[in-house]
Amino acid sequence: MSKNVETFLGCDSEYVDAKLVIFGAPFDSTTSYRPGARFASRTMRAESYGLEAYSPYQDRDLADAAIFDAGDLELCFGDTHLALGDIERFADSILSDGKCPVMIGGEHLVTLGAARAAVKRYPDLHVVHFDAHADLRDDYLGAKLSHATVLRRTWELVGDGRIFQFGIRSGDHSEFLWGAEHVFTQKFTFDGLDQVVRMLAGRPVYFTLDLDVLDPSVFPGTGTPEAGGVSFLQLLDAIRQVSGLNIVACDINELSPPYDPSGISTATACKVLRELLLALS
Repeated sequence: MSKNVETFLGCDSEYVDAKLVIFGAPFDSTTSYRPGARFASRTMRAESYGLEAYSPYQDRDLADAAIFDAGDLELCFGDTHLALGDIERFADSILSDGKCPVMIGGEHLVTLGAARAAVKRYPDLHVVHFDAHADLRDDYLGAKLSHATVLRRTWELVGDGRIFQFGIRSGDHSEFLWGAEHVFTQKFTFDGLDQVVRMLAGRPVYFTLDLDVLDPSVFPGTGTPEAGGVSFLQLLDAIRQVSGLNIVACDINELSPPYDPSGISTATACKVLRELLLALS
């Protein structure tokens, strides 16, 4: 792979040397409320240079990590199936080289493409999911593929007892009823995450982080903001806990830069990604 011209802060290693491979999936065609997440990855790259590569939270520097930025995929906005197929193939190519794909969405549906690639190589895949929304609907206004159905479609790949959700504070009543039978859901907080981490030790894990798990007072720039979220420091602590797992693929999604012209949400997303990359490297 060729190095992207504009890379995320400090992520300019050569592909052959990299353990982690960043790529953007700029897709938001099924967004149910406010679109704009397609602009997240390119905005995060541009704005990342307002931050330092050094993390005082972890006493580590991105300049010392082996991370390759492959740039953004060119996805078809008119066909969700084609877009997911392109994401799946690209993630699979990274996994086939023994590296961990780190996808920047985009709306949350992009997770399904990368999860399909991961489960083919790791049939025992488990999913850790941070989000404000359950995303467990069987359909949204008749559509099976939506950011509101992504974890239901992912469940169809991995089955019962393999999805662990935290921070959930929004969803249709039927989602919570169905979820109680098929997935683990911790509403509102990260309580119990330490127990899940111990239980999943050594197993392959896909980690998906919807940034709207953060309270909108911290992170207003998202398509479907939900009051009552976690703090920035609570999220960083949870990320550090999860990073001890065998994470084979992960993503960060649902930043929508147009809804926060101050740039604070983008800066927050960049800092979260910096901390995630350092925790995994």
